[in-house]
Amino acid sequence: MKYWLYLMLAILTEVVATSALKASAGFSRPLPSLIVVAGYAISFYAMSLALEAIPVGIAYAVWSGIGIVLITVAAWFLYGQRLDVWALIGIGFIIVGVVILNLLSKVEVR
Repeated sequence: MKYWLYLMLAILTEVVATSALKASAGFSRPLPSLIVVAGYAISFYAMSLALEAIPVGIAYAVWSGIGIVLITVAAWFLYGQRLDVWALIGIGFIIVGVVILNLLSKVEVR
């Protein structure tokens, strides 16, 4: 269970860092830039811990799937970036893929 918590921490800190990336304005604004660097550092460290027990393919699929959804929501609220119906359908497929991987896949760490 703790490895899944590491993965969730990795995802959340990556989402914060990516959200701050736009606000950093090409790393010209110090506070958002610091958030980006710290967020990615924490994220990769937490991901490395998660990979001790979660297969890398599964971890990365979950990371990217949940990350895409959360970044999309953050961009909607923070930057007013709206999605059309096709984008929402595509994100729906990503969510379905992550659910299938977690509920049906029997992949194990060696």
